[in-house]
Amino acid sequence: MFTEVKKHIKLIFKYFTFNLSALAEYRTSFIVQVFGMALNNASFAFFWWVLFDKLGGGIGGYGFKDVMFLWAVASTGFGLSHVFFANMNRISGMIMTGELDTYLLQPKNPLINSISARMSATAWGDFLYGIILMILIKASGMMWVMFSISIFTAALLVTSIAVAGHSLTFYFGNMETVGRTLWEFTITFSIYPETIFKGPVKALIMTALPIGFITHIPLRLVYNFSWGTLLLLFGVSAAYALFAFGLYMFGLKRYESGNLIITRM
Repeated sequence: MFTEVKKHIKLIFKYFTFNLSALAEYRTSFIVQVFGMALNNASFAFFWWVLFDKLGGGIGGYGFKDVMFLWAVASTGFGLSHVFFANMNRISGMIMTGELDTYLLQPKNPLINSISARMSATAWGDFLYGIILMILIKASGMMWVMFSISIFTAALLVTSIAVAGHSLTFYFGNMETVGRTLWEFTITFSIYPETIFKGPVKALIMTALPIGFITHIPLRLVYNFSWGTLLLLFGVSAAYALFAFGLYMFGLKRYESGNLIITRM
């Protein structure tokens, strides 16, 4: 098992190297896309700054720096997931068009192989934006510690939620809209203060759809660190990743080939 994991990690980084080299061939376009995405994200930070300035206080117990921490983790985690697994939101399309056949012909896990095959250029803008934002808000040492840890759990959860949503296509037909909606909800709900969510919504983002573990739990750990909560963060991230992986692999048994005569060299 360890050998297989090692092989797939090598595969992911080979895709990473190849995809980055391909993007670098069009350097100007790559830089423009990265800068454009970072600038787009900065406009939202400006909105929050104006909002806090006008209110003259916190929102639901959150200060400006707290909200910016949510944004930093969400942005860099999102960027990291799309640097390595940009094909996550194409799973439904690959299933419906038969493009998945390409990856089934290769001696690698079809999920890891397929979602690693593409890199998003704009994701680098998201990735760098979060780091720059942490510098600009003069984040505390504990914020940096939790940022460094939670960008990886955030990337894992963002990827897993997208994979789980799109894997429903195996069971119910084209669920691309559902998959993308879940993914958009994930991003949207992770960048707003936890205290604005009540009742069933809060229960949902802390259980079946663990969006709260992307940014809200890391922020809790900044101010009230607990080894138990940190282990819970790791446990939920790993468990949901295994759930998404299992949902995909079990659904793969229901897949009907699209008979595409295509191979990847």
